[in-house]
Amino acid sequence: MQPIDTGDLAFDRHSSSLQKQLFNAISKKIVSNLWAKGGKLPSTRKLASELSISRNTVISVYEQLVAEGFLESRVGSGFYVAVELPSFVFDNDIVSIRQSEGVLSRQNLNDRKNSQSIEPYNSIDSSIHNNTHNHEHVIDDLNRSFAPGVPDLKAFPMVKWSRFLQRHASRTSLLGSQDLQGDKRLCQALCDYVSSSRSVSCSVDQIIITSGAQQALSIALMSILKPEDKVLMENPGYVQMKKVIALLKLQFESIPVEVKTGLRVDQVKQSDGKLLYVTPSNQYPMGTSINLEQRIELVQWAKEHERWIIEDDYDSEFQFAHRPYPSLQGLSKQVGAEERVFYVGSLSKVMFNGLRLGYLIVPKSLVPICLAVKDALSGDTPSHVQAALADFIVEGDFLRHIRKMRRLYKKKHEMMIAAIEQHFAGEVEVISQAAGLHVTLKWSGGVSETELCDRAKEQGITIRPLSMYESNATKQRTWSGAVLGFGNIAIEEIDSRISTLAQLWQT
Repeated sequence: MQPIDTGDLAFDRHSSSLQKQLFNAISKKIVSNLWAKGGKLPSTRKLASELSISRNTVISVYEQLVAEGFLESRVGSGFYVAVELPSFVFDNDIVSIRQSEGVLSRQNLNDRKNSQSIEPYNSIDSSIHNNTHNHEHVIDDLNRSFAPGVPDLKAFPMVKWSRFLQRHASRTSLLGSQDLQGDKRLCQALCDYVSSSRSVSCSVDQIIITSGAQQALSIALMSILKPEDKVLMENPGYVQMKKVIALLKLQFESIPVEVKTGLRVDQVKQSDGKLLYVTPSNQYPMGTSINLEQRIELVQWAKEHERWIIEDDYDSEFQFAHRPYPSLQGLSKQVGAEERVFYVGSLSKVMFNGLRLGYLIVPKSLVPICLAVKDALSGDTPSHVQAALADFIVEGDFLRHIRKMRRLYKKKHEMMIAAIEQHFAGEVEVISQAAGLHVTLKWSGGVSETELCDRAKEQGITIRPLSMYESNATKQRTWSGAVLGFGNIAIEEIDSRISTLAQLWQT
């Protein structure tokens, strides 16, 4: 049985009864069907380490959950979600577990009035063209030191992955036409994974396998919008999404992402845009996140004004400073807005870029039209790859890899911060949060961001200027910025490469 990922298990660790809070958090997951029946929980030692709490507390909670019928204990094997929940699980006392934390009580928030800037299609189109042209010199080697968006390719268990591929390579049943929605075992495995790790609430029939996140974004936009409809998007933001918006001849409205404080939710609420595209877990490239209160505001906005949200849960697996917030998709169901949110996931950063496999979780009523759109588009991940990935997830290797990489990337991030502080001597500020596979730098005066990128390229270092992610409507910044990826650089090279970059910055 696929192991349970406790990635977004959240509770009030400052409560006078930590044991009660943990019991409520786990039982809520089980009652809400977010943890698959029969799913294996982490060992008491592992969960205690992940949550930074006493192992005795975890043992007591597990034993209490077993006693009340939520978990099963198997000697020599561990703890599992009960296949049959106790009969009293739907009593008011148990259902109140869902409501006891009060996270979905509507907030009375003060709206701030701010101006908006709307960009027509032509300006976006030219912006994309200019960005592509102006930065061709920076993308000649997409995988070398500090190239953003590339995971640690050497750390991937390639031998084990090859065995999974070989297991299905000779299956003649996979050689013919396959289900348009994707491999059913893979859809089920992903459904169980996002339910346990991100509190996503969906059925297996809502999941569509895609050839990467970009195809998922295209399907979502094409299924609900028509030309000239307005899309709200983070600025600076994901360049590839801008290209899709331009290709579909949609209008574009920039929503600023401020340094450290993140997306201007107040401007979203004031807009008449039909759809919001957002990366709430780790905004790229600014490295901010949307907190729980803001997430509730957004799903309430979508519900009350009949708008749409595409949640691109980029980098949600790699949070180093705090537990991940629940997904917008999961929150939307709890406030009756589940038909307004698409959820996009990609395995490129978790596994490797060349996999080219993503998934789209679609509101139930839109599954037929999204499948029709996918049918009209080209591109599908090979069937044997999908089957191999299903095994990789179900047999636990996927989650083991994520946990290993979370530890590795946390260490790399710490070394990046230490090296930047040492070699730049306080002249450059890291403005991104402790998450994901990149850091974003900010500085005033001195070398420009494009000049620094050019100098770095000559030394075999790839970094991205912040302007690469901005739209034409952006007001002129008074500071410079750059994005450095640390996923695919060896730990032992971080200090020397940052030292080289600092010398280039000072020249």
